[in-house]
Amino acid sequence: MSKAPIPDLFEGLPVVTSARMRELDELATRRFGVPALTLMENAGEAVAAAAVEFLKGQGKPVSQAKIVVCCGRGANGGDGLVAARHLKLDGADVSVFICPPRKEGPAGGGEYPELVRVNLKKAEEAGVAVKPAGPESGVEAALAPADVALDALLGTGSSGKPAGAIHHMIQALTRSKKPILAVDIPSGIHPDTGYHSGVFVTAAETLALGLPKRGLVTPHAARSVGKLKVLSIGYPAGLLKP
Repeated sequence: MSKAPIPDLFEGLPVVTSARMRELDELATRRFGVPALTLMENAGEAVAAAAVEFLKGQGKPVSQAKIVVCCGRGANGGDGLVAARHLKLDGADVSVFICPPRKEGPAGGGEYPELVRVNLKKAEEAGVAVKPAGPESGVEAALAPADVALDALLGTGSSGKPAGAIHHMIQALTRSKKPILAVDIPSGIHPDTGYHSGVFVTAAETLALGLPKRGLVTPHAARSVGKLKVLSIGYPAGLLKP
C-alpha cells in the first residue's frame, strides 16, 4: 500500500518544511524589517487568543481558568511565555514551568536566548508564576486542577527523542489527561515527517504559527495533532510571493 501524499496546501495556505519556515522568519526580519521580537509577540498573543476560544468552547471563562504552560528553552518556549503573559492579563490563573538553560555546548553558557530572556522577564513582571522544570518542580500538582495546558516545549528546530526536563514534562502532560494545546507542533512530533521517537504530546489542538508544517498534515500524525489551526503571526503580505 502506497503512502498517502502530503498535500501542498492546507486551507489555502502553503504547507512548508521546517527549513522553509526558518527562512521565512529570517526574510521577514531582513527584507521586510519585522523584528523577531515582534513575530514572537504576535505568535504568543495569537496562541493566547486561541486558548481563550478553546476555553469558551469548554464553557469556561478565561477569568476563571487555571492554565499550565510548559516551556522549552528555545523560541517555542518564548512563544509560550508571551501567551502566558497575555492569558494572565486576561485574568487567568497561569503557571509556567520552563526548562533550565543549557550549561554546556554551542547553545550553552547558562543563559536563555535573548528573545526568551526578554519574554521571561516580561512574564514575571506581569505576575506570571514561573518555575524551573524538573522532577521536583510541582508540575504534576499544578496540572491536577488545570482546565487546559499549553505545550510550548519543542518547536520546528527540534529532532530526536526528547530528554531530561522536556521528557519529564511530556510525561506529566500525558498522565494529567488534561486537554493540551500544542504551540506550533506537538512536542516530540517531527515537523517534516510527522513521525515520533516514542516520547510525544497528544494535543487536542495544534496551533501552527504562520503556516502549516508538513509533518502536521500527514495522516499518521493526525491523532497527535488533533484539530489543526493556523495562526497569523503578522507576516508581511509580500513575504510568500515568489
